[in-house]
Amino acid sequence: MEYFFWTEQMSVGYHGQPLIENVGIRLKKGEILTLIGPNGAGKSTVLKSIARQLALLAGTVYLDGRSLGRMSGTELSQKMAVVLTEKLRAEMMTCEEVVATGRYPYTGRFGILSARDRAAVSEAMELVHVTEIGERDFTRISDGQRQRVMLARAVCQEPEIVILDEPTSYLDVKYKLEFLSVLQALRKKKGLTVVMSLHELELASKISDKILCLNGRYVDRFGTPEEIFEPGYIAGLFGISSGSYDEENESMELEAVGGEPQVFVIAGGGTGRAVYRRLQRQGTAFATGVLYRNDLDYPVAKALAAACIAADAFEPIPDCAAEAARARIDSCRRVICCKEAFGSFESVNRELLSYAERQKKEIETIGKRKG
Repeated sequence: MEYFFWTEQMSVGYHGQPLIENVGIRLKKGEILTLIGPNGAGKSTVLKSIARQLALLAGTVYLDGRSLGRMSGTELSQKMAVVLTEKLRAEMMTCEEVVATGRYPYTGRFGILSARDRAAVSEAMELVHVTEIGERDFTRISDGQRQRVMLARAVCQEPEIVILDEPTSYLDVKYKLEFLSVLQALRKKKGLTVVMSLHELELASKISDKILCLNGRYVDRFGTPEEIFEPGYIAGLFGISSGSYDEENESMELEAVGGEPQVFVIAGGGTGRAVYRRLQRQGTAFATGVLYRNDLDYPVAKALAAACIAADAFEPIPDCAAEAARARIDSCRRVICCKEAFGSFESVNRELLSYAERQKKEIETIGKRKG
């Protein structure tokens, strides 16, 4: 298979001391690669080394069959755009003027824009949805708008690959999603290859074609999101000791409350997650069940409940699970029912609520229960 961007035995570091050795990357044109790993793992160092802002300690980086080290500065800037975390000094500049600086690799020493340059500026601003703020002062726009302007500036260079260091940092949810959606659109419309770092694992798993995992000493894994996010891997990579991360469901939870459960929660179909988290915040140990292992509530219950009684999906709930749930109800002083109605496959949980009522347990009902 022919690759568009790749590295061979690349080692990176500072002052001649290697930080990460033998970094192997293989990307086809138009793919998105995301670097993940704990703080200080070397993500920014790898990106700066690819962008030639740091000298490689060993190895070679290739773009479309050519070594980046053999390209002149002008050649490289016409093929690669870089957006790092450093703030751009753009006092007294409009957003459009900032975008236009992306044309400097083409304008010559005087920086005079031609008609073609102005057309490239206009197209980049339209692609990244910043045309409407073109006349505004760059220093007086929001962080999300500023990040999109910087992306438009990179697109304006007409690069074949763009390097982005934590592009979604400091952005709210709206702007994170907008920014990454723009990247996907550019990949489709322009065939743009993207190499970036992200802190948000759930976003990395959604947008990336490939993921490079760094742990501060070497590349721990390189592959597709499906290959990377295997059960238990993220906890090891990040050294998670408090709380949990469920790779399959992209669920991150705080540490469960220890001790004997005081509350039993009847839930299912996603109705229990808010209650589980409320009890965790209150410091109340709880038990829950009976949940199918493919239920929306199950990942959160597994992470936060002191006891989670579960059953295999698409199978009748076994008598032993129902008996275990009744025993837990016996030992709890309170029962919370999150279900407004019980479906045809929830007869066991309907019976558990009836059992709690017969046992004179204190019962809290979330919502208006039907039937």
